[in-house]
Amino acid sequence: MRKIECISVFDMLKVGVGPSSSHTLGPWRAAQRWIGELKAKGTFDQVESIHIDLYGSLSLTGKGHATDIATLLGLCGHDPVTMDISLIESEIQNIRDNKVLPLNAEKNISFSMDTDVKFNRKFLEFHPNGMTFRAKLSNGKKTASSFYSIGGGFVVKKERKNAKKKMQTFEDFPFPIEKATELLAYCKAENKTISEIVLENEKSLRSEADIDAGLKQIWQVMLESMFTGCHTEGTLPGGLNVKRRAFEMHQRLIGEEKYNSPEEWITAIRNTEVKFRQILKWVSCFALSVNEVNASLGRVVTAPTNGSAGTVPAVMMYYMVIENHDATFEDLKRFMLVAGEIGSLFKKGATISAAMGGCQAEIGVSSAMAAGGLTELLGGTPEQVLMASEIAMEHHLGLTCDPIAGLVQVPCIERNAMGAIKAINAAEIALESDATRAKVPLDKVIETMWDTAKDMNSKYKETSEGGLAVKVSLSDC
Repeated sequence: MRKIECISVFDMLKVGVGPSSSHTLGPWRAAQRWIGELKAKGTFDQVESIHIDLYGSLSLTGKGHATDIATLLGLCGHDPVTMDISLIESEIQNIRDNKVLPLNAEKNISFSMDTDVKFNRKFLEFHPNGMTFRAKLSNGKKTASSFYSIGGGFVVKKERKNAKKKMQTFEDFPFPIEKATELLAYCKAENKTISEIVLENEKSLRSEADIDAGLKQIWQVMLESMFTGCHTEGTLPGGLNVKRRAFEMHQRLIGEEKYNSPEEWITAIRNTEVKFRQILKWVSCFALSVNEVNASLGRVVTAPTNGSAGTVPAVMMYYMVIENHDATFEDLKRFMLVAGEIGSLFKKGATISAAMGGCQAEIGVSSAMAAGGLTELLGGTPEQVLMASEIAMEHHLGLTCDPIAGLVQVPCIERNAMGAIKAINAAEIALESDATRAKVPLDKVIETMWDTAKDMNSKYKETSEGGLAVKVSLSDC
């Protein structure tokens, strides 16, 4: 039987802390996994010292992406989903000042952030985002383990010992899907929408009540990140002195409307002007707000990554507050199921890691996800959903990742707004088209994106060694 990778909507849409899913959330999760390994081997209590090696892209943009900070928070036993993010600064400062790491909050070990975290320019062969944890034990022995952050918060080891087990789990799915053509074939054979097919797969993993609870949590975090971004002024951290724009943009758009919660805020937005320019500004405001929160180590939802976290919620908000004021949780559910499935097709057929494919792998995929989700909500057929996703990606092909100073700010934040607008435009074009006669199938654009990624010069793959990153520096700002 052909084995197909199992990817749930909850793999593509994950709650995490910014600014990067591959450089922040991934290393955080890797640190947690290493702690688990040490405990499983019975060596945790013997750890006397720790050293962390960051390689390739994790090293070159690690400072700007807070890779060292995220790794230490994972080693301290914090979880990115539940940690009180207001404590991050004080926790790291304590480690820096006292030179002590509270390993999993269970034992203190001597640790220097200056010497025990090494940023290596070398790239490991398996993936550009490599990291190795090393520990010296009380019996004089040493132990080490390497992990690879492959985008979207996914973390793997080179030796995938549990791969067969995971594949077998997926083979139990009622509708195993690797390509868009297979997804479309299931829709036709079962006379179901894309969201209905995806829901059946999700139900083989968890109950529908758990699915609903999980999707509600995801939306709540998305909503809160938009709300927080629209109500926080000031300058983003990191040295670029980037001014938060969502705050003032939101003030001008919301006018005199009153509200006391994110939910009431939605109603207030619905009462504002909805001329074309205002719609563009609102969608941009939603996207900017999320990624300003992301850039300041705030909590967001990877969609499919942290760097592209603003596109999907911005398009969903567009549907809720501008296109359809009567939108319900069922609409949200359908949107996320479709978006998650589109994202998984790109992960299986190409990549969602900017370190592997440039920004087309992040903003391009997020725009395709949002375009597909919106098209189904607007009454599009499965063919039109896939066409909208293809159009959105087609016009992101070749997009480089060249963050200035290694920060997920310029041009990253604005690109989320552009991705959201393109997603809405792609949906409208698809809805006005005979998608059964599409010239470029989604599978072909996914293949093209992967070919483009492989051809792209490494300096444009999240290394800050090319493009805007070398034309503009901190000193220019």
